[in-house]
Amino acid sequence: MNILLVGGGAREHAICEAIYRSKDVEIYSVMSNLNPGIKKLSKEFIQENEKNIEKIVDYAKLKEIDIVLVGPEAPLELGIVNEINKAGINACCPTKEAARIETDKDWMRNLLKKYKIPGQLKFKTFSDEKKARKYMEDLNGDVAIKPIGLTGGKGVRVSGDHFNDINEASKYVKEVIDNKIGGKAKVLIEEKAIGEEFTLQAFSDGITILPLPAVQDHKRLLPEDKGPNTGGMGSYSCENGLLPFLSKSDYEEGAAILQKIVESLNREGCKYVGPIYGQFMLTVDGPKIIEINARFGDPEAMNVIPLLENDFIDICKAMINGNLDTKKLKIKKKSTVCKYIVPEGYGFKSMIGEKIFVDEDAIKSTGSILFYASVNKDDDLVKTTSSRSLAVVGISDKIDDAEKICEDALRHINGDHIFIRHDIGTQELIDKRIKHMIELRGM
Repeated sequence: MNILLVGGGAREHAICEAIYRSKDVEIYSVMSNLNPGIKKLSKEFIQENEKNIEKIVDYAKLKEIDIVLVGPEAPLELGIVNEINKAGINACCPTKEAARIETDKDWMRNLLKKYKIPGQLKFKTFSDEKKARKYMEDLNGDVAIKPIGLTGGKGVRVSGDHFNDINEASKYVKEVIDNKIGGKAKVLIEEKAIGEEFTLQAFSDGITILPLPAVQDHKRLLPEDKGPNTGGMGSYSCENGLLPFLSKSDYEEGAAILQKIVESLNREGCKYVGPIYGQFMLTVDGPKIIEINARFGDPEAMNVIPLLENDFIDICKAMINGNLDTKKLKIKKKSTVCKYIVPEGYGFKSMIGEKIFVDEDAIKSTGSILFYASVNKDDDLVKTTSSRSLAVVGISDKIDDAEKICEDALRHINGDHIFIRHDIGTQELIDKRIKHMIELRGM
């Protein structure tokens, strides 16, 4: 069976590893940057912009591809699945219409409202800065400001974290509208949800979902959750599939919300096939929906995909064929800690073309897994781009051990201009999360 993977990040490297573990497959890939890990596992690849839909479809037809898997969100927004399907090829990812659950936040919020899906936040969208300001004043300035379209996880601004008063908030609203950040002269204002964030990923065939272990991502650049938002500096998961502050009932509530969203998309005539994930805030009133994404998370995919014991392509075929209800997920009961290596200046102005020295054998000897992200490799030298460079995942029975294994592996990655957020997965940071939720529930 011929499989085409679109995307060149660490998430796609993790997906590629899972495909490679499947039986009787040949991997072909399309990526804008030359990911060394994906290149090594692929029978053949082309270096091409993932948004060049016509070129990708032609390549899929030329290589007689059976299933296409798309990692990043941008090609989904452009309708890559629609064109792949028109060519008579299956894709295990959502159509342009179904992907609106991520690519159009206004549409997503209104869908939730239409079908009375639990976990909603107060919201309104605006094209007028003065009207937006009035709404923010009505919410006492406790708001999250979001561009409507895609911003690579870097467009959200939240009161108390990114601005301190209405004037600063209004300035960002004006910036989003005037510069069409996210692709539209429009901004979404939501009430600020207070609690602890968690990610819940799942497989979907449009009717049934199979949820995966919960993960907590860390978007802020610096230790103790300071600095600008990024695409994600790292994440962790626990051996029981929950998180230290997340109960089984909280998890099940999040999964039920995802199930209802998939059902509502089906009722809208845009059946959702492929991986989906919800970013939730666990509040004193239960999980609240921060956003829904039409793909695997990055870095969260790297926490859960290595734990999957099922044949990955077998699960993909079940999603495409609509018989996911006949499958039962087999997940290793292990804890994971993922930490990203990023170029110096990431989040502001990344240093591009800097050398990173990677000892793959030494990393493997620690029990960790290395995933290449947005790097280029010339003459056996790995070089940075403007985005995240590498990710290392430590896996063990307990979170403490997984974190130590991850740190041990990081010693074998060196460069003069790289940065790592080392506090991710540490007991100290996790204890702060638990304390935060206890304090909120005691209020």
